[in-house]
Amino acid sequence: MIEMILHYGFMQRALAAGVIIGVVSPIVGLFLVVRRLSLIADALAHVTLSGVAAGLLLQKQFPAFQALNPMVSGMVFSLTASVFVERLRRLYRSYQELAIPVILSGGIGLGVVLISAADGFNVDVAGYLFGSILAVGESELWVIIGTGVLAGLVICFFYKELFALSFDEESAVLSGIPRRLVHLLFSLVVALVITASIRVVGILLVSGLITLPVAASLQIATSFRQALWLSVLFAQISVLSGLAAAFYFDWASGGTIVLVSVLILLAVAGGKRLIRPGSGKTGAA
Repeated sequence: MIEMILHYGFMQRALAAGVIIGVVSPIVGLFLVVRRLSLIADALAHVTLSGVAAGLLLQKQFPAFQALNPMVSGMVFSLTASVFVERLRRLYRSYQELAIPVILSGGIGLGVVLISAADGFNVDVAGYLFGSILAVGESELWVIIGTGVLAGLVICFFYKELFALSFDEESAVLSGIPRRLVHLLFSLVVALVITASIRVVGILLVSGLITLPVAASLQIATSFRQALWLSVLFAQISVLSGLAAAFYFDWASGGTIVLVSVLILLAVAGGKRLIRPGSGKTGAA
């Protein structure tokens, strides 16, 4: 069965893309959840939609941009928005969560305008909205690989700083950690991971892959490191299930991945209550 799946080139690319995204997305998501910024994934995803629409519009209007991959233009928009998020968070120090709805609203508004300028929704836009893991091309796979490597390097090199800032920012700053630099680097990594994930689960569902495995892991994890590994495990199960469903049943891969993540969360939460009746606490972060 596995040999049959891997016999096809598009399945090999889909599997590679899914495994990479299934590793980096929950790792990034865990830091976002701990910092209570999980909704930033939705905001940047909608800005990415604007970038994708802009890329499709450029392809249609200008022959010189025919070779432009909309994923690249989406990445440019997402990276730019991540910088604005950090600027807005510094501007509204007492209301830092305001940055998220501002970017989210702007991303949706610009996306709608650009899509209408490109004569509405088409197959290309739908693929980015809902995900199409089996349609991952070779150039897109290289973008995903590059994003995975870069995200992994940043998180490995700045793991202690990110951990300290996530749990006690004031003490971390007093100890000499460059808060602004670390926050900016992490925001850029989040933007890259979200853009790379849209081919796997789609713009509308990317926040589910980032947060749902983390939510399940926090139910049973007893440490931050354990939550990290469990998040990756749950994400891999979800991605591989979605890939198998897309291949054998012709189901939408993005929707299946998110639904499996929801089922995992419900199973973990339900199992925890059966083992420890009356317990409403989540695992330690």
